Amino acid sequence: RIDLRAANKKAVENLALAGGFDSFEGTTRAQYFHDDGDGITFYEKAMRYGAKFQENENSSQVSLFGESSDVQIAEPVVPPCEDWSTMEKLAKEKEVVGIYISGHPLDDFKFEMKYFCNSKLESLRDLNQFVNKNLTFGGIINNVQHKTAKNGKGWASFNLEGYDESYEFKIFGEEYMKNRHYLIPNSFTYIKIMVKEGWVDRDTGKKGEPRLQFSEFKMLQDVFENFAKKLSILLDIKDLNADFISKLNAVFQTHKGNNTVAFEIMELEKIKKNIEVSREILPEILPVIEKTESVLFDDEISDEPAIFNEEISEEEEPILVETISEIEETKIITRIAMPSRKLKIKISNELLVELERMQINFKLN
Repeated sequence: RIDLRAANKKAVENLALAGGFDSFEGTTRAQYFHDDGDGITFYEKAMRYGAKFQENENSSQVSLFGESSDVQIAEPVVPPCEDWSTMEKLAKEKEVVGIYISGHPLDDFKFEMKYFCNSKLESLRDLNQFVNKNLTFGGIINNVQHKTAKNGKGWASFNLEGYDESYEFKIFGEEYMKNRHYLIPNSFTYIKIMVKEGWVDRDTGKKGEPRLQFSEFKMLQDVFENFAKKLSILLDIKDLNADFISKLNAVFQTHKGNNTVAFEIMELEKIKKNIEVSREILPEILPVIEKTESVLFDDEISDEPAIFNEEISEEEEPILVETISEIEETKIITRIAMPSRKLKIKISNELLVELERMQINFKLN
């Protein structure tokens, strides 16, 4: 039971928007803000119920016959309604708290970001290294400002928000006219740009900073449909059995489409090799390290003794310690590629999530 008897209305509203009541089973955030046409939201009704309940508790008296005279108050019924979208929930979280709490809006597009976006927004800090190259980004558009230049032509500035940072873009001329319908706040967008050389100043002959040319805009939701062509399944020959093949086939039958599938069957071998590992140790704890070497590296014990540098510049300065450690690598002995002629699937987030759950390695295109 939620105790809203003495709660502040705005505090309760913000708590619900930030997901503070999500742990209560059977209710969604949207239900707390739903009204049945009377202009009163459910959380307001719950608060009124709490206040009346407290008032009734304080004023109740016991009669001469030992019976309670308090009046029973009907609890408000949670209204049925459609839940908010993930983006709507997270946007409200950030609005009231300043950060995303229950996740990140781009989590639903992790495969599009991984396989079809070749850069992060931080790359734009230094464009000189990307001149004449194509960069692709995915993110959330916000802070859109449509403007008109002195010559009457329209242009816009907008922010693209990624996982860790955002970047302000400006778009002009034909590029703006062609893509302005994509500049919608809180929309998930894929952007492809070409980094061009800067304009040359006619007076000084100096070349300006590199500039951005917008090549393509797409909704992130449409990236798979437009760019995903082939799915390659990477399998260890030791994992192949009738049960596994049956489960994989069932997944593919559920996600039929027009994309091709290829299987890469590999015979793998694990080999061990020794490497030298260096680390800095203070001189005063060196004797302890010598005695406990096998304890500190119990998962990488070697028969080789530890090798210590002989030169120590100052008593308190750390010295370099080298030890021989053993690591395990996986080597491909045989690889067979087998594209399927008949099997056609639809590459989607749902399909790739299923493959991840089955712990299947894959790659796109």
